[in-house]
Amino acid sequence: MKTKYVVVEDYNPEWKNEFERIKNELLTVLAEKINSIEHVGSTSIEGLAAKPIIDIDIVIDKNFEEVKKALESIGYIYEGDLGISGREAFDYKNKPHLMVHHLYVCNKDNKELYRHITFRNYLRQHKEDRDRYGSIKKEMALKYPEDIDLYIKGKESVILDIYNKCGLCK
Repeated sequence: MKTKYVVVEDYNPEWKNEFERIKNELLTVLAEKINSIEHVGSTSIEGLAAKPIIDIDIVIDKNFEEVKKALESIGYIYEGDLGISGREAFDYKNKPHLMVHHLYVCNKDNKELYRHITFRNYLRQHKEDRDRYGSIKKEMALKYPEDIDLYIKGKESVILDIYNKCGLCK
């Protein structure tokens, strides 16, 4: 299901629609149980080049077990926090009708959720930084197509600069 190669594509307006399709399926079991479903990550930022994977944060209010059971009822598999405290990850099987996506559940006061939303909102409003970030993503994907760790490390200085500008650096 998940790609081995780092592929970064130009922004695709269909990503919004794909997010909505996933969100609508999630809401069939999550309506009334959650605060919101947020489209985060690069595919949520109009004009930004991205890996064609939809990143989704489900925002909850301390009712993780209830949400986990609901997600499991529609084929999601709980994977733990994958090393990021308070951000609970889910995988899935048998969802060929949906675009590849990463699904996380976070309490509304979670630091990772705050980081995702702040970064997303900043880039939506600052074209120069959005374009600079898109350029480094494309450059690193071409340079390290088979090494996600080096791809991530190569983007780090630009990300940290943007974090500083939007108040995410400590």
